[in-house]
This record gives sequence, C-alpha cells and structure tokens, in this order.
Amino acid sequence: MAQDWDIKPRASACVRCEKPFEDRQVYHSALTVVEGRYQRGDYCSVCWPTVETDSAPYSDWRAIFHAPPPQPEAPLKKENAETLLRRLIAEEPEARRNVIFILTIMLERTRVFVERDVQLREDGLLSRVYEHRKSGETFVVLDPGLRLEQLAQVEQEVMDMLGIDPTGKKKPPPAEGTPEPAPSEPAKGDSPADAGQPSDAGNETR
Repeated sequence: MAQDWDIKPRASACVRCEKPFEDRQVYHSALTVVEGRYQRGDYCSVCWPTVETDSAPYSDWRAIFHAPPPQPEAPLKKENAETLLRRLIAEEPEARRNVIFILTIMLERTRVFVERDVQLREDGLLSRVYEHRKSGETFVVLDPGLRLEQLAQVEQEVMDMLGIDPTGKKKPPPAEGTPEPAPSEPAKGDSPADAGQPSDAGNETR
C-alpha cells in the first residue's frame, strides 16, 4: 500500500520530450505507485498518447499550465492553513490525520486546491488526490472518515493551531515554550460525515 500522505510537484516541462510547458498550455498528469511510493509524470498533449506504463495509472487528469509569477521578497508571515498543512505532512502526518484532512477541505473551499480523484483503499478508507491550483503540486491525503460529532472538536483544534479565536480574529502568539494542543483521536467510523466532505464544485476535467 502506498503512503497515506504525499506531495508531488508539477514538472515545468514534459517528462517525455523535455519541452518546457508554455503559459496556459494543456498538459496531462499521471500518478502511479512504484514500490509503495507515488510517482508523478507530466506530459504535453503530443506525448500523452504515446505514454506506456506497466500498469494502469493510480490517477490521471488533464489541466492547464500556468507559468509561475516571479516571487518577490516578502516579510516572514504567520502560519496559515497551507503552511500548517505542509508542516504537518512533513512532521507528524499520522498523529494529525484529522487536522490534515480538515485543512485540506479548507484549502479546497477557498479554491487553493482542486480535487482530482478519489481512490478506495483496501482498508475501506478513501485517498483523495488534490492539485494546488497555482503551483500544480499533487497532495495525496487520507480521508479519515470523520463522524459528525467529531467535526467540532477537530475544527476547534485547527483554529487553535492557526491562532484564530471564535470571532475569526488572530489570537496573540502563545508564550515561548507553550506546547501545541494534543491531537484528536483518529476516526473509527464506517462512513464520513456529510458536513466533512469536500465539494465537487470547481473540479477541472480529469
């Protein structure tokens, strides 16, 4: 079984012909599992029909390449939903699985992410494949199947980690050495709560 969480960057050129993608060019992506790890390939429309794999892709889709704008120097910013998601995936994905999922839904609803595919795992849980609209990175996120009664607790945990109080305002930074709140227990329900499910709106053609 492939790992539960992963981030794969979008290539800036076709992996077959190595021709750089142009701004607003249509490209094709394929996500495969090789020796238990996700492997992504991005192809131009000319090379895509010639792509041959030993097995069917885990997931594939079509999208439009947007050339990244030059990055200006910016002052250090406080942690937001995206930076928190990246940090948790890198540092403690299993312990924060519920928080990671809610952060992913937040980023989909604010149109930072677009859902590309959903795969049913052998254990009955779902793996959701998202793409970052600007960077083109692929995020593979485990859907823990949160129950309705768990949502409020996990959402409050997310707000605490982002430093947001119930009114939506940023809280003052905690004193140095203050530990983060303990992670909520992973869900054990058979089916996800409707309120915790990502919206299909805004998905591009796969």
